[in-house]
Amino acid sequence: MRRHPWLIVSAIWIVPALFGAINEIAQRSISGEPLDFGALLFGSGDWLLYALLTPGVFWLAHRWPLARPHIARRLTLHLGLSLLFCVAWAGAGTLLKMAVNANALWGAPAENFLRWLFITFPFGIMVYLGVLGMEHAMRYFFEARERELQLARMNEQLSNARLAALRASVNPHFLFNALNTVIVLVRDGERAASARILEQLSDVLRHSLRGAKENEVPLGHELDLVRQYLAIEQARFSDRLRPQIDVNDALLQAAVPAFALQHLVENAIGHGIARLADAGEVLVRAHRDGETLVLDVLDDGPGIGHPIPIARIMAWRTRANVCWRCMASMRRST
Repeated sequence: MRRHPWLIVSAIWIVPALFGAINEIAQRSISGEPLDFGALLFGSGDWLLYALLTPGVFWLAHRWPLARPHIARRLTLHLGLSLLFCVAWAGAGTLLKMAVNANALWGAPAENFLRWLFITFPFGIMVYLGVLGMEHAMRYFFEARERELQLARMNEQLSNARLAALRASVNPHFLFNALNTVIVLVRDGERAASARILEQLSDVLRHSLRGAKENEVPLGHELDLVRQYLAIEQARFSDRLRPQIDVNDALLQAAVPAFALQHLVENAIGHGIARLADAGEVLVRAHRDGETLVLDVLDDGPGIGHPIPIARIMAWRTRANVCWRCMASMRRST
């Protein structure tokens, strides 16, 4: 229907055609005259002539739309075309009457055409302009909806690109930090600890691969990834890292951006704990604020220039076209 909106308007003429037939039947019944099928066919068929002419009006409207800077010129053109529309309608009406009800002609066919033409002028011009306006309204509606769909697709592609860039930066850090830790443990002869780190690394990579094609994951899934990452980092920092996770179990099924929480934890460690000479704390917590899920990642390190929480994210609201790093809805993950 997007490609052929004129079909909708053409079909509308079926309604007055039915009322025209009903009117003819009613008038004959009231006056006591016998039903004339020729007059009945003309009374309804004359309205259907509009349906045949509607695609032409739509084509003219599309060919010469009323748009700046040619509105005045195009309006004058369409007023002239509306007169031709009346000529076409009167001519088709005369042919229809000749075919179904020739006895009802007003004199010769040429005389009938002229008389019918002047009758159709006022109404025919209004019909043409009405169909012209409907074509413009439908076209603007479809174009606006198409722009909204394109904007939604662009925002989705942008979100996907951001998530892809996030994953591309997260996964190498996982591997690099973990392998460095394993190398140090192997050199120190701590085989059990190095084996444990490799097992944890395997779990982390398994989670990463499992969520590689997902933009949203349950909060519980993301927290599992964070716990495994923190276990690896604890082996790296020894007693200098003290992680804490404060999340209510009722929030574990809420949907969050994949890898976003882990990335914040990684920043907290890299920009906070790694700069401390003494032990530091990383706190991951979540709470519900109305229809918004708030995730906080805080550390007691120096941060980037001053001691503030490394980052805060909110799950995204139901409102469309909002950056996924800022807000999201408290819907449950499927």
